[in-house]
Amino acid sequence: MSAGHRIAIIGAGFSGLGAAIRLRQAGIDDFVLLERAGEIGGTWRANTYPGCQCDVPSHLYSYSFAPNPNWTRTFSRQGEIWDYLRACVERWDLGPHLRLGVEVRECDWQEEVAHWRLETSAGTLSAKVVVAAMGGLSEPSLPALPGIERFEGPLFHSAAWRHDVDLRGARIAVLGTGASAIQIVPELAQVARELVVYQRTPPWILPHPDRPIRPGERALYRAAPFAQRVVRESVAWSREALVLGFRHPLLGRPGEALARRHLERQVADPRLREQLTPAYRLGCKRILLSNRYYPALQRPGVTLVPHAVSELRARSVVAADGVERAADVVVAATGFRASDPPAAHHIRGRDGRTLAAYWNGSPQDYKGTTIAGFPNLFMLLGPHTGLGHTSVLLMIESQIGYLLGALAAMDEGRIEALEPREGAQAAFVSMVRRRTRGTVWESGGCASWYLDAGGHSILWPDSARRFRAALRRFDVTSYLARPYSSNSR
Repeated sequence: MSAGHRIAIIGAGFSGLGAAIRLRQAGIDDFVLLERAGEIGGTWRANTYPGCQCDVPSHLYSYSFAPNPNWTRTFSRQGEIWDYLRACVERWDLGPHLRLGVEVRECDWQEEVAHWRLETSAGTLSAKVVVAAMGGLSEPSLPALPGIERFEGPLFHSAAWRHDVDLRGARIAVLGTGASAIQIVPELAQVARELVVYQRTPPWILPHPDRPIRPGERALYRAAPFAQRVVRESVAWSREALVLGFRHPLLGRPGEALARRHLERQVADPRLREQLTPAYRLGCKRILLSNRYYPALQRPGVTLVPHAVSELRARSVVAADGVERAADVVVAATGFRASDPPAAHHIRGRDGRTLAAYWNGSPQDYKGTTIAGFPNLFMLLGPHTGLGHTSVLLMIESQIGYLLGALAAMDEGRIEALEPREGAQAAFVSMVRRRTRGTVWESGGCASWYLDAGGHSILWPDSARRFRAALRRFDVTSYLARPYSSNSR
């Protein structure tokens, strides 16, 4: 592997590929794109479970600079999104920059020469700038259950689906009722002999507005791209309005009423309906979309257990109610390590501390993108950039624009190292926490992956447009800037 680059991008999902494309468009070609998997795609490569589908409208779940007029559904499925990303790689000729199957094991800042040293599975390289584009939902979280190692059948996470396991006629246990589970359960209910779904907390589920996009619509978008831009903007504005219900919980009551009506229409049994009714505010956890989940729970052979799992045995699952139920296969739809990403334990800043040690369970950053003590590190979709109402691609593009602004400032000012001032970072984190107070994310009555170890939300507490405004200009005065010296190389 070549020894040095101006920029190293870690991760080839939407964030990393978007950064690479925008660098190419800006005339910057001295970068390498490192991806530990054998193919690009990130989330949309890894998640191949049955029924996998995006819960953001298709027209909003693509780069603004690369609209896709050929989406076949208003909410795209996994394979189609993955195809879109691969087409972007070809269109912008990213192949020469890609290093597939290369895992970054350690990433250390070298203060004396002002660059990052990256230890990878393919050797060592250096980079002046590192773009951490691993994403917040890249590391599956398996539950630490007693007896998990003793289970004798196939046990796998939803993000590492075992396509070699024949599920027809099997007794299947699904752990969790989050975004992946409600897509998986209707599919498994059609093939399993018995399906048991273990639910700690019921989710809020709204009707799914997905539909096929008619051939005539696709033809219009190809002939008149402006028409698709109008649709995209209208969808964006309608989604942005939803944030008001999160910031002011009383405004979320109409959404709760819609979800309750959806539940009442689809579930006639009052006991089951009670078990599926959330006891917290809409938006406190991720809001889900499905027209198939509730009916699936009422199919013959499907059982909802409204309790967490307490233990696994050789061929069974024991719930908190003490009941042991047989299982041939266990599917863990148990989410990701969002607030404690493993990569943070392998990134060391100016004083040698890892990012995980610096955060100590409560992430600190500046504008969700840079971190004091970690020069020339730009994190895409890190803490304080997540959203509960619209497309994360809007956040990604804002961050990439901020990155380009930083690179331009470094060129213009002959700066070799940048990191946010402690005061600027503290003020940003304080603002985020202040604007989060009273919102459903912290006071909605639930425990969710939105919260860090200190109980603080790791989401962006406002609209995507407000985030874009905050990152529109790279504010170099909020940074410690180290000029080039004779030791630099």
